[in-house]
Amino acid sequence: MINSLTYNGYTATIAYNSDDEVFFGKVIGVNDLIVFEGTSVAELKDGLKEAVDDYLETCKQIGKSPDKTYKGVFNVRVPSGLHKKVATFASQHDVTLNDFVKSVLLYAMEHEEITSGLFDNRAGEYNYAMGA
Repeated sequence: MINSLTYNGYTATIAYNSDDEVFFGKVIGVNDLIVFEGTSVAELKDGLKEAVDDYLETCKQIGKSPDKTYKGVFNVRVPSGLHKKVATFASQHDVTLNDFVKSVLLYAMEHEEITSGLFDNRAGEYNYAMGA
């Protein structure tokens, strides 16, 4: 599970630095780097609120869109054996590989509580015990 906080529609990932004994966060899904920190959860939440509010005000003043634009296109690298299985499955069900992947991604986001269990604590590392 990735620790996160949300404020005003913006999400930040949270981590802890044991050397400095401070929580720190990074807002995701924006065009710029927004970071904040705190030594307690309350300070961290206040830091997120202040950072987002400041960022939105700055964007408003300079006439810039704060939100990152997603084009809807990205590359996915998978093992060749998995690629073959997925392509075969899609063909057998008379759907394009693209439509199959969109359906699976939509299902995963509609069932986040299950999807979260597919990953261990290392970000982006697939838990192969789940069946790839």
